[in-house]
Amino acid sequence: MADDVRERILQAAFACVARYGLAKTTVEDAARAAGLSRATVYRYFPGGRDQLVREVISWEAGRFFARLAAAVAGAPDLPALLEEALVFAHEAVESHEVLQKVLQTEPEVLLGQLTVDADRIVGLVKVFLLPSFEAVALPAGAGAATVADYVARMVLSLIESPGRWDLTDRDQVKDLVRTELLAPLSQV
Repeated sequence: MADDVRERILQAAFACVARYGLAKTTVEDAARAAGLSRATVYRYFPGGRDQLVREVISWEAGRFFARLAAAVAGAPDLPALLEEALVFAHEAVESHEVLQKVLQTEPEVLLGQLTVDADRIVGLVKVFLLPSFEAVALPAGAGAATVADYVARMVLSLIESPGRWDLTDRDQVKDLVRTELLAPLSQV
């Protein structure tokens, strides 16, 4: 029951972020949207609005990683896994209505959250990647944790700012994975 209430609050807070934005979403908004009292929201999120916003971002990131895991589940090897992950992640970020709204209307709030939580986000990506690296052949001399850390940082960087790479073009993504992500691993 407690997990259901917590999930209900997170869903309601996410809806409020979609409606009002990150900066203007309040505990009161989330409580009203969830059909709960403010006291109930504070019981689950004693850190108040700051904790609620952080956890909504984490909650949505968790949902993203579940979808990503399904998208890369059939990858036969590391290059294919990375190609699918980049294409999927780029498309997911570009088509995420709430994220795009926040990036357009209040990027400083989101970027502030992401900067503060950068190590946690890299950690989430590493945790996601590690099981995949155990299932595929890694470059000689590269440990799974080292590769996961490197790839997590590179992938996050590319999703945010792909530079000259068109992440909607699978041939370019294939080349990117081969020349930018995997080539340096032989020197790890």
